Amino acid sequence: MNHPDFIPTQSRLAGKVAIVSGSTQGLGADIARGLVAAGARVMTLGLGAQAGESIARELGEAAAFIETDITDDTQIDRAIAVTLERFGRLDLLINNACTYADSGLASTREQWMHLLNVNLISAAIFTQKAAPFLPRGGVIVNLGSTGGKFGTAGRALYPASKAALQQFTRNLAVTLAPDGIRAVTVSPAWTWSPSMEQLANGSIETADRVGAAVHPLGRVGRGHEIAQVVAFLCSAEASWITGVDIPVDGGFSILGPDQGVSPRDWFSRLG
Repeated sequence: MNHPDFIPTQSRLAGKVAIVSGSTQGLGADIARGLVAAGARVMTLGLGAQAGESIARELGEAAAFIETDITDDTQIDRAIAVTLERFGRLDLLINNACTYADSGLASTREQWMHLLNVNLISAAIFTQKAAPFLPRGGVIVNLGSTGGKFGTAGRALYPASKAALQQFTRNLAVTLAPDGIRAVTVSPAWTWSPSMEQLANGSIETADRVGAAVHPLGRVGRGHEIAQVVAFLCSAEASWITGVDIPVDGGFSILGPDQGVSPRDWFSRLG
């Protein structure tokens, strides 16, 4: 499968098998595409059989799909078992599935419990269940977010879950290091996705124009840019990287509240 957005590195992950949760659309689907482009075989997981099967057909014989609710331990067990049966091994776990629903300070206990269950707890349980099958050289990539690093008015649940996932990853890296298994987070900033497409009324040009104010590289990210970093981190080329967060954010995280503009320039705007 040749995809025009991906650098041809078909041998980077040759022989490796990955599970990617939440890969029926958006960033998860792009990560699955990136891993296949790098030579891996991929089990895609998510809700929505039609979308999941469509992605698997697109990726060809190197991929398969199993509809999976990651908040159900039995379904996690089944996904791992089907992956081992289909591909014979498991080397890489990409915990990408998440929900963005967030009512901030007004969130109920039930909303807190649901979001943390999807974004944090299910990733932890999936890791717990998958880790015994990972060989030396296995890799776990948890999808973080710049949202887990900075304060944002009106939000609470999603940022808290992503901050906690980064801490979980640090602990995981130390725990699994003796087994030769690495764990990292990848934190995108604003990335073109179904949710951003909705905000921008389907216009990537609008998204880029708005995103230019908070990303030094002047636009929002593309899914394949995140996917290529995930593929690199899963490869032997990244064998000395573990327990850290890799920001793939167009420079978002290097800016302070001044947005990279000097006081002289801010005062000049007063006229």
